[in-house]
Amino acid sequence: MGLRPVAVASMFGFILYLIDPCLMAWSSVPLPAWARWLGVVLGVIAGLLLTWTFRFLGKNLTDTIVTRAQHTLVTSGPYRWVRHPLYVSSLLAVAGNSLVTTNWFIALTGGIAFCLIAQRSRTEEEKLIERFGEEYKKYMERTGRFFPKRKHE
Repeated sequence: MGLRPVAVASMFGFILYLIDPCLMAWSSVPLPAWARWLGVVLGVIAGLLLTWTFRFLGKNLTDTIVTRAQHTLVTSGPYRWVRHPLYVSSLLAVAGNSLVTTNWFIALTGGIAFCLIAQRSRTEEEKLIERFGEEYKKYMERTGRFFPKRKHE
């Protein structure tokens, strides 16, 4: 199972929900209102993190795992704390959408898509090590892949 079909399935489910929630009623889960509001908060955080990430990524943004000759290693902004804030914002968006829609299909397919993205990040990091060498290895030591590293004192 590849990333694209799973991501398309998740997006398709979400779009169907937006068109008419009854179309996705077969996979709805009863959740309290506070959980749906938590989903709204997670969605807002995801949007803000995504915007912040794009601002610092700039011309280094690519739709492949290949780094280009003109790319630079970005370690500021959200990259100061995690190596893949774009993927973190995707995870937050999936969680937020799943809670707001109270839909297990959207949660499941979004979760699978994130797991596949997480797997892809390993290959991406191999390419970044090839491109930036020791500088990227040191960056990896001080930052977490998806969650900030705890400082050891």
